[in-house]
Amino acid sequence: MPFRFRPLAAAILAALPLCASAAEPADAHTPSDGDTAVATLPRVLVEADRASIAPARRVEQGALDRAAATDDTAALLDRLPGVSINQAGGVSGLPSIRGLADDRLRILVDGADITASCPNHMNPALSYVSPSAVGRIVVYPGIVPVSKGGDSIGGSIVVDTAPPTFAAAGEDPRFSGEVGAFYRSNGDAHGANVGATWASERFRIHYAGSTARADDYRAGDDFKDYDFTGRAGHDLDRDEVGSTGYRVHNQRLDLAWTWGDHLLEAKLGWQSIPEQGFPNQRMDLTDNRQRRLNLRYLGDFDWGRLDVRAYRETLEHAMDFGADKRDWYGMASGGQFPPGGNAVACSPLGSTCAAGMPMLTESDTTALSAEADLVLGEDDRLRLGVAHRSYRLDDWWPPSGGMMWPGVFWNIRDGRRDRSAGYAEWERRFDARSTLELGVRYERVRMDAGDVRGYDPASNMMGSYQMRDAARFNASDRDRSDGNWDATALYRFAASDRTDLALGLARKTRSPGLYEVYPWSTWTMAAVMNNFVGDGNGYIGNPDLRPERAATVSLTLDRHAADRGWELQITPYYTRIADYIDAVQWDPATNAPRAVPMRDAFTTLRYANQSARLFGVDLSGKATFGETRFGTFGVEGELAWSSGENTRTGDNLHHRMPLNARMALTWRNGGWEGALEAVGVDRKNAVSRVRNEVETAGYGLANLRLSREWSRLRVDVGVDNLFDRFHALPTGGAYVGQGTTMSINPAAPNYPRWGIAVPGAGRSVYAAVKVTF
Repeated sequence: MPFRFRPLAAAILAALPLCASAAEPADAHTPSDGDTAVATLPRVLVEADRASIAPARRVEQGALDRAAATDDTAALLDRLPGVSINQAGGVSGLPSIRGLADDRLRILVDGADITASCPNHMNPALSYVSPSAVGRIVVYPGIVPVSKGGDSIGGSIVVDTAPPTFAAAGEDPRFSGEVGAFYRSNGDAHGANVGATWASERFRIHYAGSTARADDYRAGDDFKDYDFTGRAGHDLDRDEVGSTGYRVHNQRLDLAWTWGDHLLEAKLGWQSIPEQGFPNQRMDLTDNRQRRLNLRYLGDFDWGRLDVRAYRETLEHAMDFGADKRDWYGMASGGQFPPGGNAVACSPLGSTCAAGMPMLTESDTTALSAEADLVLGEDDRLRLGVAHRSYRLDDWWPPSGGMMWPGVFWNIRDGRRDRSAGYAEWERRFDARSTLELGVRYERVRMDAGDVRGYDPASNMMGSYQMRDAARFNASDRDRSDGNWDATALYRFAASDRTDLALGLARKTRSPGLYEVYPWSTWTMAAVMNNFVGDGNGYIGNPDLRPERAATVSLTLDRHAADRGWELQITPYYTRIADYIDAVQWDPATNAPRAVPMRDAFTTLRYANQSARLFGVDLSGKATFGETRFGTFGVEGELAWSSGENTRTGDNLHHRMPLNARMALTWRNGGWEGALEAVGVDRKNAVSRVRNEVETAGYGLANLRLSREWSRLRVDVGVDNLFDRFHALPTGGAYVGQGTTMSINPAAPNYPRWGIAVPGAGRSVYAAVKVTF
């Protein structure tokens, strides 16, 4: 579906006549479509705040207001203690909660579970909602109510777009809207969003569109000793982080109808990503088209509330080598090491020439859910829910020449993963000071996949073992069914008007995903295309994987002033995981674990059940320490420390953030806000040995931001990495963003190689504007 709308041009044109009349006093605020609390609105629109019951974290409104300055919704979470973002594409960051990320988290977008349909997980759930569309984010770290959990062990992230608002009773229909635009200097990133709403007393229609694009960003200093990309005439400077550019377009149409205490919603969404580079993957995204329909009924009754949802999504996804990576392969292109590192064009679809390596994925998701929130009495509530989700996946690689021909390589064929769930959750408020919540959830997860084949099903050409591996896979029993139990107990106690305590116990279970179970080829070139952690290694599936089972205990101490003028929260936690899905180094020749592990190199691994434990502490706080005629000054900050170990092997768990902290000096005066922020990250030397994870040095950064808000206009400006400090991202993975990325460990000394971590961005000046009307 071609994307013809140009929101950036529309935003600039619409903003020009509005800006002159927008600078009204801040206290003359008129509610806009994004407002969630209007006295004349039907009470059915008020959502229950579960974050006040569980030890959860909410992204504050100030961070959401600054969303126009970013393209990646995951980036809105990086100021929460214990939450970090694993580097991926520019709009596809992977949130991590206390070292557990991706499929180990349940991420709900407007109540829908979205699965990354890609062997590199280039299209995670949060990539489908633009930052400007976010109305609320609640993060449940570790201890998750069973109504928000399921098929996860690390926590849940609940993202909702802004709830619908209607005209007040007796009021004429009203029209409102929003226009925003942003620019960032590093990578020449720019984008815009528009929104328009027509609402009567009973009916509402809302349209939102956004677009963003960027070129490669630059690090704070040179980090590599080569500049070729594998394409003649296209070199990268040595401080340029290859494969970090992108283009993304989102559109959404929301319809809502209310009568009495009932609400019916329909949300239609479209996304097109024509390109998105990945500096820690050997492939890039070359097309991603998602279409979705989200239906919801919400009703209040004398006995409580009923919430029913239905969701449908279709996805078409494509990968190949982007502009910064070598595209031509084979002897006719100059061989493995062409002169100057750049291949030459040749005639494809022969045995000596290959034109890229196209990889295609299609998926289809259908989901239904219903929850009844029953009021049993003045102090008791019971939530009962059922859900079913059907997921279908095909992943195939068309022939392109060289070793990748003459037929289609089926990575996953007729993949199926269905989840059926039921849960019960009882909440008891003993008095104004104490609340208890108990919940239990059961899920049945069924998985299967069809027969596969390699590019050439009749040979094991050049040691690729395709015929051997495919025959073994096709002869195996691939149908599996898991019965998983979750249970959660939460107790919250207000010891005084200054001290709150929250104790949580949880038992969580997660079945492996299709990309952990069914990728079948031990051929190194195929294995390195199945990697969703960005470490440069190759991964092989394991049909015998068992579900992960995690037991977590945490205690949150919340000390605060009676008026919340200052507050301090500290949360120690401990998690033990049985059948933790880690990996072992694998020898394709023997189809068995390597007798002698490879070190200081990229390697091939096979998923395997082992065991693990994690423990740590999250700390956050804020205080106001000065109110003067120049404004109100304060300080806020977060700190997180964790330790993770594979208790079977003694190895460290991978992709874990070291000790890190953030501290900001804040200032507010009327509609003005500002902050000077310091970020510190310790050295990372507790790395995964089995994956040959790269160590990173510690670093400190400074950020500066300033905003001014009137009733209908908001302007944000700032500088990230103020002093242009070079730093490597501790969870950014391995840099394979340019050159001959298909070879796992090239012999030439100056080719992309093991040992280079993806660097963070250098100094970037940004500005954003948002106008409401």
